[in-house]
Amino acid sequence: MPAGPNQLLGHRVADAIEAALRGAVTGRHVEWVEVRSDRVRDVLHFLHDSEAFDAAQLSNLTSVDRHTHFEVVYHLQSLDLNHQIVVKAIVEDHENPLLPSAYPVYKGALLQEREVYDLMGIRFEGHPDLRRLFLWEGYPAYPLRKDFLSLGQITGKDVNPGLVRFPFEDTEDPDRMLNAGNIVTGEREAAAGNAGQAQAGH
Repeated sequence: MPAGPNQLLGHRVADAIEAALRGAVTGRHVEWVEVRSDRVRDVLHFLHDSEAFDAAQLSNLTSVDRHTHFEVVYHLQSLDLNHQIVVKAIVEDHENPLLPSAYPVYKGALLQEREVYDLMGIRFEGHPDLRRLFLWEGYPAYPLRKDFLSLGQITGKDVNPGLVRFPFEDTEDPDRMLNAGNIVTGEREAAAGNAGQAQAGH
């Protein structure tokens, strides 16, 4: 997907960050800049306070589970300059993920970091009220992680949610029927044929 019309090129942002905060940048892409997790708050401070970037608003904070590590993604926006910036922090420790909270820079991170903690298990150091947002305290798992087993993690049994495979993955033995008239099964054509025969009979 191409960058939005007002999204700043990651290479440009990376060059400016590296000039101001030597060693903070770990990667650059046309659509985002990648920074060290322990320097992410410094980077956010810089982009927020910079006249050239004026990243005054944190419009979205989310995360991605890459099996071996996490990415925490910050979508920043300048309303005055009408542009967006995407910053990624790589969290290498998949067992005990931790990185500095963005709350001291963006008060809007308060609930967004709680959501990421609740669903991904990433802890944000310096967050003033880090607790689960949707699930109850003591819930033993993080539902948006790739290794989430739902009932299996709660009961200790080998249980996975959903179907064992996609519908019609095995055409000889499908798990269940999809919606009636599905084009994959040919029901749509059969239904049309039956309707035509019925009309002809009248």
